[in-house]
Amino acid sequence: MSAPRPVRLLVCGNGDRGDDGAALAAVAGLLSGLPPHLLAVLDVRRCEQLDLDDLLELPDAAACVITDAVVGVTPGEVVVIPLTSLPTRDAAAGPVPRSSHVLPIGQLVAIAEVMREHPLEGFFVGIGGRSFGFGRGIGRPVRAALPAFRAAIESALIDAAASVGTRIV
Repeated sequence: MSAPRPVRLLVCGNGDRGDDGAALAAVAGLLSGLPPHLLAVLDVRRCEQLDLDDLLELPDAAACVITDAVVGVTPGEVVVIPLTSLPTRDAAAGPVPRSSHVLPIGQLVAIAEVMREHPLEGFFVGIGGRSFGFGRGIGRPVRAALPAFRAAIESALIDAAASVGTRIV
């Protein structure tokens, strides 16, 4: 059985901006329940806004899971998209990460892949949000969906850590 590969979890969002804090809340409730062998290969980074350097700094062997609130889907709906699919997605085709990033995530992934000279492996896990104003807490539909969001993030982490032909359970 191959050893799991390292995984970087990039947690995007702002806890002071309503539903934009959903990824922070989900990950805070997730980490203590992850299996020790997954925690051993996990590197968690908070990035209020995803930057190209966040992707370029990934070790070559590492996979990446990016979490954020999104617009373009029903509030509380959870979406999982392979990172390799993000650069070709049209913004009108579905969820768009809500946090203010320097560039759209799909463009950041595409640039990082060119600069790294190989595709980024991993997933984007998002949750639909409605309210992104300052001073508001996470809205009811998003709060109700946090368990599903946590489960999707955990599943993405497990899949990302799996070496070829191996899945950590």
